[in-house]
Amino acid sequence: MNWQQEFFERLRDPAQPVPAGLSTWNGSDPAVRFAVYRNNIIVSLIDALADAYPVVQQLVGEAFFRAMARLFVDAEPPRTGVLAFYGDSFPAFIENFPPAAPVPYLADVARLEMMRVRAYHAAECAELSADMIAQILADPDALPHVRVGFHPSVGLLRSRYAAASLWAAHQGDADIAAVDTHAPESVLVVRPRLDVEVIRLPPGSGHFISHLLDGGSLGNALEQASLADPGFDLTGTLSLLIRTQAISSMTTRSNTP
Repeated sequence: MNWQQEFFERLRDPAQPVPAGLSTWNGSDPAVRFAVYRNNIIVSLIDALADAYPVVQQLVGEAFFRAMARLFVDAEPPRTGVLAFYGDSFPAFIENFPPAAPVPYLADVARLEMMRVRAYHAAECAELSADMIAQILADPDALPHVRVGFHPSVGLLRSRYAAASLWAAHQGDADIAAVDTHAPESVLVVRPRLDVEVIRLPPGSGHFISHLLDGGSLGNALEQASLADPGFDLTGTLSLLIRTQAISSMTTRSNTP
């Protein structure tokens, strides 16, 4: 183990002594200064999680959130110097954190919040113009075989809970008392311009977009969506994708999976 790795490991574990060779400019105890540094690092990481997951914190309260986040920081320290996406595995941690079990929707709300973070930091991408999309969709022979490429900011969450409504309620856009937390919801996250949008979808639209994101053809996506929701609105869903500039490319192939 090199010195940097030793420093990192002892920074993580307060039970370990300070790394050998540390000294202070004023002769104070290195162990005390190292403990302060260790605590500052931990607090900074917890603060970073609170910034990324504000609604999760609101749902469980600050004290519970910070205690949970502290355990996460111990289990999964940063792997890079870039903290923008630190905590991307926090939703899975929450899902398997027994004290959070009474709040079963918490992990999906966390997934939605991380999707927003990723959408905000996603790379720019040229959109496919509405005219070009209309031209491609106007070919009835090619239409079933069309594959759709999405803007890098696009994310889809299909939750067993009302994750989107809970998130919206904490933005002041809905009455949280009226939210049925156990109502399944699908939600599209996309950044069409400078602002990230969170859009609750009808069930069929969630199936349709999910299939396209997995690389399926437009024809098969339509079939799956119609099975899930006999009232699926293809025109409305495509209009939504066009309005939010979610489509970056459309290609056709002669064979479908």
